[in-house]
Amino acid sequence: GGGAEGPAKIESSDSNEEKMVCTPGEKQAEVILVGCGCPLRGMGWYHAVQMLGNECPSAKLCYIVEPWFMGGGAEGPGGKEFAEFQKQTEAEHDVVFCKSLADVPKVADGVKRMALISGRTADNPRLMGEAIAAGCSTIYLEKPGAPTVGELEAMKAQGVEAGVDVLMGYNKNVCKYVTNVRNFAATVDDGHVTFVSNNTYENNAESLGECFERNCEGMLKNMAIHELALLVSFYDVSVDNIDSVEADKEFSSCQTLAGPSGKEWTDFDKIKFTIKTKTGKAVSVQADRCGGDTSYATVTDTDGKELFRHSMPDEEDKANVDVLAAKYPGAMPYFFSQDPDYITVKERVAGKCANGTEPTGIATIEIACETLRVAEYLTPLLQKQLE
Repeated sequence: GGGAEGPAKIESSDSNEEKMVCTPGEKQAEVILVGCGCPLRGMGWYHAVQMLGNECPSAKLCYIVEPWFMGGGAEGPGGKEFAEFQKQTEAEHDVVFCKSLADVPKVADGVKRMALISGRTADNPRLMGEAIAAGCSTIYLEKPGAPTVGELEAMKAQGVEAGVDVLMGYNKNVCKYVTNVRNFAATVDDGHVTFVSNNTYENNAESLGECFERNCEGMLKNMAIHELALLVSFYDVSVDNIDSVEADKEFSSCQTLAGPSGKEWTDFDKIKFTIKTKTGKAVSVQADRCGGDTSYATVTDTDGKELFRHSMPDEEDKANVDVLAAKYPGAMPYFFSQDPDYITVKERVAGKCANGTEPTGIATIEIACETLRVAEYLTPLLQKQLE
Protein backbone atom coordinates (compact mmCIF):
# COMPACT_ATOMS: atom_id res chain seq x y z
CA GLY A 1 0.00 0.00 0.00
CA GLY A 2 1.34 3.37 1.06
CA GLY A 3 -0.11 4.91 -2.11
CA ALA A 4 -1.75 7.67 -0.11
CA GLU A 5 1.57 9.27 0.74
CA GLY A 6 2.01 10.68 -2.77
CA PRO A 7 -0.87 13.12 -3.30
CA ALA A 8 -0.69 14.33 0.30
CA LYS A 9 2.86 15.43 -0.34
CA ILE A 10 1.84 17.55 -3.31
CA GLU A 11 -1.11 19.12 -1.55
CA SER A 12 0.80 19.72 1.64
CA SER A 13 3.32 21.87 -0.23
CA ASP A 14 0.71 24.56 -0.86
CA SER A 15 3.51 27.03 -1.46
CA ASN A 16 3.56 25.39 -4.90
CA GLU A 17 0.41 27.30 -5.74
CA GLU A 18 2.07 30.67 -5.18
CA LYS A 19 5.41 29.81 -6.75
CA MET A 20 5.86 28.45 -10.25
CA VAL A 21 4.52 24.96 -10.72
CA CYS A 22 6.65 23.25 -13.33
CA THR A 23 4.78 23.66 -16.64
CA PRO A 24 5.92 22.91 -20.18
CA GLY A 25 6.24 25.64 -22.80
CA GLU A 26 3.90 25.54 -25.79
CA LYS A 27 6.34 23.53 -27.95
CA GLN A 28 7.41 21.24 -25.11
CA ALA A 29 6.30 17.83 -23.91
CA GLU A 30 5.57 17.49 -20.20
CA VAL A 31 7.87 14.67 -19.14
CA ILE A 32 7.38 12.16 -16.34
CA LEU A 33 10.61 10.30 -15.61
CA VAL A 34 9.74 6.87 -14.20
CA GLY A 35 12.66 5.33 -12.34
CA CYS A 36 15.39 7.79 -11.42
CA GLY A 37 17.70 5.46 -9.55
CA CYS A 38 20.68 6.55 -7.52
CA PRO A 39 22.49 9.77 -8.47
CA LEU A 40 25.70 9.08 -10.43
CA ARG A 41 24.65 5.41 -10.91
CA GLY A 42 21.15 5.28 -12.41
CA MET A 43 20.49 5.88 -16.11
CA GLY A 44 17.25 7.62 -15.08
CA TRP A 45 19.24 10.12 -13.03
CA TYR A 46 21.34 10.98 -16.08
CA HIS A 47 18.20 11.46 -18.19
CA ALA A 48 16.99 13.88 -15.50
CA VAL A 49 20.29 15.79 -15.44
CA GLN A 50 20.19 16.27 -19.22
CA MET A 51 16.59 17.55 -19.23
CA LEU A 52 17.11 19.81 -16.22
CA GLY A 53 20.13 21.26 -18.02
CA ASN A 54 17.86 22.13 -20.98
CA GLU A 55 19.82 19.82 -23.27
CA CYS A 56 16.54 18.63 -24.87
CA PRO A 57 14.62 21.79 -25.81
CA SER A 58 11.36 19.93 -26.58
CA ALA A 59 11.31 18.16 -23.18
CA LYS A 60 10.30 19.75 -19.88
CA LEU A 61 10.87 17.44 -16.92
CA CYS A 62 7.96 18.06 -14.53
CA TYR A 63 7.58 14.83 -12.54
CA ILE A 64 9.97 12.18 -11.24
CA VAL A 65 8.43 8.88 -10.12
CA GLU A 66 10.80 6.88 -7.91
CA PRO A 67 9.09 3.96 -6.09
CA TRP A 68 12.26 2.45 -4.61
CA PHE A 69 14.11 5.39 -3.05
CA MET A 70 10.85 7.03 -1.94
CA GLY A 71 9.75 3.69 -0.48
CA GLY A 72 11.60 0.59 0.70
CA GLY A 73 15.03 1.78 -0.44
CA ALA A 74 14.98 5.17 1.34
CA GLU A 75 17.15 3.99 4.25
CA GLY A 76 19.40 1.69 2.21
CA PRO A 77 22.42 2.29 -0.06
CA GLY A 78 21.90 5.34 -2.28
CA GLY A 79 18.87 6.53 -0.29
CA LYS A 80 20.64 9.51 1.24
CA GLU A 81 22.07 10.63 -2.12
CA PHE A 82 18.65 10.36 -3.73
CA ALA A 83 17.01 12.42 -0.95
CA GLU A 84 19.61 15.17 -1.49
CA PHE A 85 19.00 15.14 -5.25
CA GLN A 86 15.23 15.31 -4.64
CA LYS A 87 15.53 18.27 -2.28
CA GLN A 88 17.77 20.20 -4.64
CA THR A 89 15.67 19.43 -7.74
CA GLU A 90 12.40 20.40 -6.04
CA ALA A 91 13.95 23.70 -4.89
CA GLU A 92 15.72 24.65 -8.11
CA HIS A 93 13.40 23.27 -10.80
CA ASP A 94 9.96 22.88 -9.15
CA VAL A 95 9.93 19.23 -10.21
CA VAL A 96 7.33 17.18 -8.33
CA PHE A 97 8.52 13.83 -6.94
CA CYS A 98 6.01 10.98 -6.61
CA LYS A 99 6.19 7.45 -5.30
CA SER A 100 4.03 6.05 -8.09
CA LEU A 101 2.47 7.04 -11.41
CA ALA A 102 -0.93 6.93 -9.72
CA ASP A 103 0.17 9.93 -7.61
CA VAL A 104 0.88 12.16 -10.62
CA PRO A 105 -1.89 14.79 -11.06
CA LYS A 106 -4.20 14.49 -14.07
CA VAL A 107 -2.82 15.89 -17.30
CA ALA A 108 -3.92 19.51 -17.90
CA ASP A 109 -5.92 20.47 -21.00
CA GLY A 110 -3.81 20.90 -24.10
CA VAL A 111 -0.67 19.49 -22.47
CA LYS A 112 1.17 16.71 -24.31
CA ARG A 113 2.49 14.30 -21.68
CA MET A 114 5.33 11.84 -22.20
CA ALA A 115 6.65 9.09 -19.93
CA LEU A 116 10.31 8.14 -19.98
CA ILE A 117 10.41 4.68 -18.41
CA SER A 118 13.88 3.87 -17.12
CA GLY A 119 13.36 1.29 -14.40
CA ARG A 120 14.00 -2.42 -14.27
CA THR A 121 13.09 -4.18 -17.51
CA ALA A 122 10.81 -6.63 -15.67
CA ASP A 123 8.66 -3.72 -14.36
CA ASN A 124 8.10 -2.19 -17.81
CA PRO A 125 4.87 -3.98 -18.78
CA ARG A 126 3.16 -2.74 -15.59
CA LEU A 127 4.69 0.75 -15.78
CA MET A 128 3.61 1.22 -19.38
CA GLY A 129 -0.01 0.48 -18.45
CA GLU A 130 0.23 2.96 -15.58
CA ALA A 131 1.76 5.60 -17.89
CA ILE A 132 -1.15 5.23 -20.32
CA ALA A 133 -3.58 5.57 -17.41
CA ALA A 134 -1.71 8.74 -16.36
CA GLY A 135 -2.55 10.36 -19.70
CA CYS A 136 0.73 9.93 -21.55
CA SER A 137 0.40 10.14 -25.35
CA THR A 138 4.03 9.12 -25.98
CA ILE A 139 6.15 6.56 -24.15
CA TYR A 140 9.94 6.30 -24.28
CA LEU A 141 10.98 2.80 -23.22
CA GLU A 142 14.56 1.92 -22.33
CA LYS A 143 15.97 -1.09 -24.21
CA PRO A 144 15.15 -3.94 -24.52
CA GLY A 145 11.59 -2.92 -23.49
CA ALA A 146 10.51 -6.14 -21.77
CA PRO A 147 12.14 -9.41 -20.69
CA THR A 148 10.48 -11.49 -23.43
CA VAL A 149 9.02 -11.14 -26.91
CA GLY A 150 5.56 -12.14 -25.61
CA GLU A 151 5.46 -9.36 -23.03
CA LEU A 152 6.71 -6.75 -25.51
CA GLU A 153 4.14 -7.88 -28.12
CA ALA A 154 1.39 -7.41 -25.51
CA MET A 155 2.74 -3.92 -24.72
CA LYS A 156 2.81 -3.08 -28.43
CA ALA A 157 -0.86 -4.10 -28.72
CA GLN A 158 -1.70 -2.06 -25.61
CA GLY A 159 -0.06 1.01 -27.18
CA VAL A 160 -1.96 0.60 -30.44
CA GLU A 161 -5.26 0.19 -28.57
CA ALA A 162 -4.63 3.36 -26.53
CA GLY A 163 -3.41 5.33 -29.56
CA VAL A 164 -0.06 5.96 -27.88
CA ASP A 165 3.33 6.22 -29.61
CA VAL A 166 5.89 3.85 -28.08
CA LEU A 167 9.50 4.63 -29.00
CA MET A 168 12.70 3.03 -27.79
CA GLY A 169 15.93 4.23 -26.19
CA TYR A 170 18.14 2.38 -28.69
CA ASN A 171 20.69 5.20 -28.78
CA LYS A 172 23.15 3.56 -31.21
CA ASN A 173 20.49 4.03 -33.92
CA VAL A 174 21.35 7.77 -33.92
CA CYS A 175 25.03 7.45 -33.02
CA LYS A 176 27.63 9.29 -35.11
CA TYR A 177 29.92 6.30 -35.66
CA VAL A 178 27.02 4.19 -36.93
CA THR A 179 25.77 6.94 -39.26
CA ASN A 180 29.28 7.59 -40.64
CA VAL A 181 29.94 3.91 -41.31
CA ARG A 182 26.56 3.40 -42.99
CA ASN A 183 27.18 6.48 -45.15
CA PHE A 184 30.66 5.28 -46.17
CA ALA A 185 29.44 1.75 -46.93
CA ALA A 186 26.83 3.24 -49.29
CA THR A 187 29.64 4.78 -51.41
CA VAL A 188 31.52 1.52 -52.11
CA ASP A 189 30.55 -1.66 -53.97
CA ASP A 190 30.54 -4.83 -51.87
CA GLY A 191 31.53 -3.03 -48.65
CA HIS A 192 30.89 -5.25 -45.62
CA VAL A 193 29.91 -3.62 -42.31
CA THR A 194 30.86 -4.99 -38.89
CA PHE A 195 29.51 -3.45 -35.67
CA VAL A 196 31.84 -3.95 -32.70
CA SER A 197 30.72 -3.53 -29.10
CA ASN A 198 33.17 -3.73 -26.20
CA ASN A 199 32.90 -3.66 -22.43
CA THR A 200 35.45 -3.40 -19.64
CA TYR A 201 34.90 -6.48 -17.46
CA GLU A 202 38.03 -8.19 -16.13
CA ASN A 203 38.70 -11.43 -17.98
CA ASN A 204 38.38 -13.86 -15.06
CA ALA A 205 35.75 -16.29 -13.80
CA GLU A 206 34.71 -14.14 -10.83
CA SER A 207 34.21 -10.92 -12.81
CA LEU A 208 32.43 -12.62 -15.72
CA GLY A 209 30.34 -14.83 -13.39
CA GLU A 210 29.05 -11.69 -11.66
CA CYS A 211 28.34 -10.14 -15.06
CA PHE A 212 26.51 -13.26 -16.33
CA GLU A 213 24.34 -13.36 -13.19
CA ARG A 214 23.46 -9.65 -13.15
CA ASN A 215 22.67 -9.68 -16.88
CA CYS A 216 21.05 -13.09 -16.81
CA GLU A 217 18.92 -12.44 -19.92
CA GLY A 218 22.15 -13.19 -21.80
CA MET A 219 24.55 -11.23 -23.97
CA LEU A 220 22.37 -10.94 -27.06
CA LYS A 221 19.42 -9.59 -25.04
CA ASN A 222 21.64 -7.22 -23.11
CA MET A 223 25.03 -5.98 -24.27
CA ALA A 224 24.65 -6.77 -28.00
CA ILE A 225 20.94 -5.86 -28.21
CA HIS A 226 21.87 -2.39 -29.56
CA GLU A 227 23.71 -4.01 -32.48
CA LEU A 228 20.77 -6.33 -33.18
CA ALA A 229 18.48 -3.26 -33.22
CA LEU A 230 20.77 -1.72 -35.87
CA LEU A 231 20.46 -4.90 -37.96
CA VAL A 232 16.66 -4.87 -37.68
CA SER A 233 16.42 -1.10 -38.29
CA PHE A 234 18.81 -0.77 -41.23
CA TYR A 235 19.67 -4.20 -42.70
CA ASP A 236 16.27 -5.94 -43.16
CA VAL A 237 17.17 -8.49 -40.49
CA SER A 238 14.20 -10.39 -39.06
CA VAL A 239 13.79 -14.01 -38.01
CA ASP A 240 11.82 -14.68 -41.22
CA ASN A 241 14.38 -12.94 -43.45
CA ILE A 242 17.55 -14.56 -42.03
CA ASP A 243 19.10 -16.86 -44.63
CA SER A 244 22.20 -17.93 -42.69
CA VAL A 245 24.05 -17.22 -39.45
CA GLU A 246 27.69 -18.10 -39.06
CA ALA A 247 29.66 -17.77 -35.82
CA ASP A 248 33.35 -16.90 -35.98
CA LYS A 249 34.51 -19.84 -33.86
CA GLU A 250 38.06 -18.56 -33.51
CA PHE A 251 36.94 -15.30 -31.93
CA SER A 252 33.88 -16.45 -29.99
CA SER A 253 33.70 -17.98 -26.52
CA CYS A 254 30.78 -19.37 -24.53
CA GLN A 255 31.33 -20.26 -20.87
CA THR A 256 29.41 -21.68 -17.92
CA LEU A 257 30.39 -19.78 -14.77
CA ALA A 258 29.15 -19.48 -11.20
CA GLY A 259 27.71 -16.12 -10.15
CA PRO A 260 27.94 -14.59 -6.65
CA SER A 261 24.89 -16.64 -5.58
CA GLY A 262 26.67 -19.88 -6.48
CA LYS A 263 24.24 -20.58 -9.32
CA GLU A 264 25.79 -21.36 -12.71
CA TRP A 265 25.09 -19.32 -15.84
CA THR A 266 25.94 -20.09 -19.47
CA ASP A 267 26.62 -17.08 -21.68
CA PHE A 268 29.00 -15.65 -24.27
CA ASP A 269 31.91 -13.66 -22.93
CA LYS A 270 32.62 -12.80 -26.57
CA ILE A 271 30.81 -13.52 -29.82
CA LYS A 272 31.27 -12.69 -33.48
CA PHE A 273 28.85 -13.69 -36.22
CA THR A 274 27.75 -12.82 -39.74
CA ILE A 275 24.12 -12.77 -40.85
CA LYS A 276 23.07 -13.09 -44.47
CA THR A 277 19.48 -12.19 -45.33
CA LYS A 278 17.20 -13.71 -47.97
CA THR A 279 17.05 -10.23 -49.57
CA GLY A 280 20.81 -10.33 -50.19
CA LYS A 281 22.31 -8.24 -47.39
CA ALA A 282 25.20 -9.34 -45.18
CA VAL A 283 26.37 -7.75 -41.92
CA SER A 284 28.52 -8.79 -38.95
CA VAL A 285 28.38 -8.17 -35.20
CA GLN A 286 31.22 -8.60 -32.71
CA ALA A 287 30.78 -8.19 -28.95
CA ASP A 288 33.39 -8.71 -26.25
CA ARG A 289 32.67 -8.18 -22.55
CA CYS A 290 36.42 -7.78 -21.91
CA GLY A 291 37.28 -5.86 -25.08
CA GLY A 292 37.92 -2.44 -23.56
CA ASP A 293 36.07 0.86 -23.57
CA THR A 294 35.99 1.69 -27.31
CA SER A 295 33.16 0.52 -29.55
CA TYR A 296 33.41 0.98 -33.30
CA ALA A 297 32.21 -0.07 -36.73
CA THR A 298 34.20 -0.95 -39.84
CA VAL A 299 33.71 -1.32 -43.57
CA THR A 300 35.85 -4.02 -45.23
CA ASP A 301 36.23 -5.08 -48.85
CA THR A 302 35.69 -8.61 -50.22
CA ASP A 303 39.26 -9.59 -49.20
CA GLY A 304 38.61 -8.48 -45.63
CA LYS A 305 40.81 -5.37 -45.95
CA GLU A 306 39.60 -2.49 -43.78
CA LEU A 307 38.46 0.53 -45.83
CA PHE A 308 36.93 2.66 -43.08
CA ARG A 309 36.52 2.75 -39.31
CA HIS A 310 34.81 5.12 -36.89
CA SER A 311 35.06 4.69 -33.13
CA MET A 312 33.04 5.81 -30.13
CA PRO A 313 34.32 7.77 -28.34
CA ASP A 314 36.20 9.71 -31.07
CA GLU A 315 38.33 12.82 -30.38
CA GLU A 316 35.28 15.11 -30.24
CA ASP A 317 33.50 12.70 -27.86
CA LYS A 318 36.61 12.41 -25.66
CA ALA A 319 36.74 16.20 -25.17
CA ASN A 320 33.05 16.13 -24.14
CA VAL A 321 33.73 13.16 -21.82
CA ASP A 322 36.47 15.12 -20.03
CA VAL A 323 34.14 18.08 -19.48
CA LEU A 324 31.34 15.86 -18.15
CA ALA A 325 33.65 13.78 -15.94
CA ALA A 326 34.81 16.98 -14.25
CA LYS A 327 31.20 18.11 -13.83
CA TYR A 328 29.88 14.80 -12.43
CA PRO A 329 32.81 13.11 -10.68
CA GLY A 330 32.15 9.46 -9.89
CA ALA A 331 29.32 8.95 -12.41
CA MET A 332 29.19 5.90 -14.69
CA PRO A 333 31.70 6.49 -17.51
CA TYR A 334 29.35 5.21 -20.23
CA PHE A 335 26.94 8.10 -19.56
CA PHE A 336 29.59 10.48 -20.84
CA SER A 337 30.66 8.68 -24.02
CA GLN A 338 27.01 8.28 -25.07
CA ASP A 339 25.86 11.69 -23.79
CA PRO A 340 25.14 13.25 -27.23
CA ASP A 341 23.15 10.22 -28.36
CA TYR A 342 20.98 10.15 -25.23
CA ILE A 343 20.18 13.82 -25.89
CA THR A 344 19.30 13.14 -29.54
CA VAL A 345 16.96 10.23 -28.75
CA LYS A 346 15.12 12.14 -26.00
CA GLU A 347 14.84 15.26 -28.14
CA ARG A 348 13.42 13.36 -31.12
CA VAL A 349 10.91 11.46 -28.96
CA ALA A 350 9.86 14.65 -27.13
CA GLY A 351 9.61 16.49 -30.46
CA LYS A 352 7.26 13.79 -31.75
CA CYS A 353 5.17 14.08 -28.58
CA ALA A 354 5.00 17.89 -28.43
CA ASN A 355 5.05 18.88 -32.09
CA GLY A 356 4.40 15.75 -34.14
CA THR A 357 7.82 15.92 -35.81
CA GLU A 358 9.12 12.71 -37.41
CA PRO A 359 11.52 10.92 -35.00
CA THR A 360 14.17 10.06 -37.62
CA GLY A 361 16.15 6.88 -36.90
CA ILE A 362 14.41 6.22 -33.57
CA ALA A 363 13.45 2.58 -33.05
CA THR A 364 9.75 1.88 -32.62
CA ILE A 365 8.32 -0.82 -30.34
CA GLU A 366 7.76 -2.88 -33.53
CA ILE A 367 11.51 -2.81 -34.18
CA ALA A 368 12.13 -3.64 -30.52
CA CYS A 369 9.84 -6.71 -30.77
CA GLU A 370 11.70 -8.00 -33.83
CA THR A 371 15.06 -7.26 -32.16
CA LEU A 372 14.14 -9.38 -29.12
CA ARG A 373 12.79 -12.07 -31.44
CA VAL A 374 16.14 -12.14 -33.30
CA ALA A 375 18.04 -12.30 -29.97
CA GLU A 376 15.95 -15.27 -28.79
CA TYR A 377 16.41 -16.99 -32.16
CA LEU A 378 20.20 -16.47 -32.37
CA THR A 379 21.23 -17.42 -28.83
CA PRO A 380 20.70 -21.23 -28.96
CA LEU A 381 21.79 -21.33 -32.61
CA LEU A 382 25.15 -19.66 -31.91
CA GLN A 383 25.69 -21.68 -28.72
CA LYS A 384 25.21 -24.86 -30.75
CA GLN A 385 27.72 -23.69 -33.39
CA LEU A 386 30.31 -23.12 -30.65
CA GLU A 387 29.93 -26.55 -28.98
